[in-house]
Amino acid sequence: MPSSPTFSPKDSLISAISLFVFTFLDLLDLLLCYFYRFLDGILEDNPIPCYCHNRAKQEASDGEDIVSETLCRRRNLFREMGLPFLKAKLDGKQYEGEPCSPRWSDCSCNSCLSWQEKGDEKLHVVAMEPSQGKKGEHGMNSIENAFFIHGFLSSSSVWVETVFPNLSDVTRQNMRMIAVDLLGFGRSPKPTNCKYRLKDHLEMIEKSAIVPFQLSSYHIVAHSMGCIIALAMAAKYPEAVKSITLVAPPYFDSTEEEASQTALNKLAERRVWPPLLFGSAVMSWYEHVGRTVCFMFCRNHLIWEWIMKLVTRRRDLSFLFIDLTKHTHYSAWHTMHNVICGGAKSMDKYLEVVRKAKIPVKIIQGDKDQVVPLECSFNLKAKLDPAELKIVNGRDHSSVIVGREEAFTRELEDTWFSSKNCTKMSNG
Repeated sequence: MPSSPTFSPKDSLISAISLFVFTFLDLLDLLLCYFYRFLDGILEDNPIPCYCHNRAKQEASDGEDIVSETLCRRRNLFREMGLPFLKAKLDGKQYEGEPCSPRWSDCSCNSCLSWQEKGDEKLHVVAMEPSQGKKGEHGMNSIENAFFIHGFLSSSSVWVETVFPNLSDVTRQNMRMIAVDLLGFGRSPKPTNCKYRLKDHLEMIEKSAIVPFQLSSYHIVAHSMGCIIALAMAAKYPEAVKSITLVAPPYFDSTEEEASQTALNKLAERRVWPPLLFGSAVMSWYEHVGRTVCFMFCRNHLIWEWIMKLVTRRRDLSFLFIDLTKHTHYSAWHTMHNVICGGAKSMDKYLEVVRKAKIPVKIIQGDKDQVVPLECSFNLKAKLDPAELKIVNGRDHSSVIVGREEAFTRELEDTWFSSKNCTKMSNG
């Protein structure tokens, strides 16, 4: 007979502390709900209702159109108690989306509003052009393209600062590198009339990069949350994608009906330890606590950057620190639920298209990753066999790239220039 699971004193202590902490956060989030409802009513012309109460029907749609049910179905002890005063519905009408200006609790510095001043609702794109192209049959330049998609709370800087400086001469001469700041992050627009669904992210990528650069063939490199968007792109344009490199992909083996909730519970389990998991839980489960955190840090990012420069005595801060604040609560909250959780419902469909198209896939993850469980890479490997899987010893979610830039770049180039990727394998 299988032995029953045993819990160490440490596990029991963590569970007890977690119960106390998250019970407190349940209450705090409800109180903050009323606090922000009051202030929004005063400071906003047209307040955006929160998701504390299931005011509207879930959008019934498939694939990248989906709006995740986790937005409304997050459990809260005090809401579930059914106390009358906690059942009160929010007043005010649904936000119409005109204009797309920030909320009063968002940063309004020149950097964060630059996209509005230019009237340019396109993603921020960084492109490194090849120093020389290869001549095609008709004398036109024929070059390879590599498209990079960053993860949650990150930006194109993760690629520009790590991969781009370490490319080999052959790659620099014959390949174009394209990296984007996803919608709502980095230097890209952060509209408030958007639900930040997979569909929205894909449309902006097409509008900002695929069409302007006339990309009909490209390799994709993605990290963490970006892996979901990468697979959605590959499923939509299977004939255009030559290879996919997925770094720490969040994929859980689950039924379609339970996929969103499974992703939320796995990636943001309500535990106080390890710290990264606790941070993910707070920002994923608590809409108003998360908004408060963003109000303190994202809205005042210039002050925090000045403090960090003073403390570290450095003029240039790490892009990892700066990227953490380059978003709004609205953009991060909806992207977390609608891409990471909502997108989980469609992952098996995307993987089936990738498998049938025989697109070469490489999976890379650090064995010390505390953000995305290691099981995700093995789950994905099983679905996409014969995908290549590389587990990097002693590396976590970010250091699988940062700190081993040269080795990581060589791994990408090996994938791009392998003989089987020079010509897409024929369907069988």
